[in-house]
Amino acid sequence: MKQTEPTRETKSEPGEQAPKGAPTASMKAALVKAVLVHLGLVVIFLVGMDFDWLTRERSPQPMLQPDVEIVQATAVDQAQVEQAAQRIRDQREAEQRAEEQRVAELERRAREAEQRRQREEQQQREAAQRAQREREQAEAEARRIREEAAAEERRAQEAAERRQREEAAAEQRRQEEAERQRQEAERRRQEEERQRQEEAERQRQAAERAERERQIQEELAAERQRREQARQQRVLTEVERYQALIRQAIQRNLRTDASMRGRSCVLTISLARNGFVTNVEVGEGDRAVCEAGRAAALRAGTLPVSEDPDVYEEMRQIRLRIEPEV
Repeated sequence: MKQTEPTRETKSEPGEQAPKGAPTASMKAALVKAVLVHLGLVVIFLVGMDFDWLTRERSPQPMLQPDVEIVQATAVDQAQVEQAAQRIRDQREAEQRAEEQRVAELERRAREAEQRRQREEQQQREAAQRAQREREQAEAEARRIREEAAAEERRAQEAAERRQREEAAAEQRRQEEAERQRQEAERRRQEEERQRQEEAERQRQAAERAERERQIQEELAAERQRREQARQQRVLTEVERYQALIRQAIQRNLRTDASMRGRSCVLTISLARNGFVTNVEVGEGDRAVCEAGRAAALRAGTLPVSEDPDVYEEMRQIRLRIEPEV
């Protein structure tokens, strides 16, 4: 019994990729064909079993023919039937195996198609996800670039503003420094002028003081000179007076003779504060007059002296010329 081959127009070769949208319809068609093939095999199998049963049931029945011919016909038919049945079974088995192989191939192709569909869907999902990620990344990158550009522009603006503020502050500091230096220079100039005027005033006052001091010193010097002259005059006068008194005292104690007339001697007499004669030195002059004069001074013991210290200082060592009065 021959079985009609199913149409192969919808078969796809292994590895062949169906167009987008087709894998679902192709799989449905392959599944429907597989179900039909299985139903056909079941029907053939059932038919084959019925045929064997009919053969076994009918073979003992007598035919309405002569005995020899019936037996022979039965034997021949049974052998032929068995051979035919075996051939049919073999053919059916071969066809069943071929169909199973074909169904397995269809199922394999269906699985592969499903796998391809799933892979394609997965690839599409992945591609969509990649596209979404790429789009998101592109958007994020664009956003980042925009933000960086905005930040850079903001930084540039802030830098420009900061530079302007710094330049303005620097200009203000420069002006303030220039003003401070000008004020400082003016202050120094005024201070120097004040110091110069003060110095000039000090010098003028110093000159005036020096002039007054000079005048005062001149006046004091003149006064001192006048006083000194007066004192010296007074001292000299007092010294001369006391010299005359001392000379008279020595003359009173002098022992003379006629040989001393017209002769003289210079004596240097040292006196204590009370007028006591502490020493008599003989100077130039007549020897006899000198010895007589020395003896007369010592004989006097105490000579008249002034209580005035200045006069006494001039009389501590008094130098007298003695001339005997004969």
